[in-house]
Amino acid sequence: MALQLKVPSMACSACSDTITKAVRTIDPGAEVEADTKTKMVRVETQQPEAAVRRAIAEAGYPVD
Repeated sequence: MALQLKVPSMACSACSDTITKAVRTIDPGAEVEADTKTKMVRVETQQPEAAVRRAIAEAGYPVD
């Protein structure tokens, strides 16, 4: 499943790395693309959207 999530507090490449690691803790095979300019994160995963949102939020980046 492909998800498009807005993460307003994502500001730099370190932020996107943290978000990627957070998603991969719940789905090691997930594909994550984070764009710091648009604040959008695209995630290709088998996990439910709620779990992905929770993992990103727990890493310190609330999802809109």
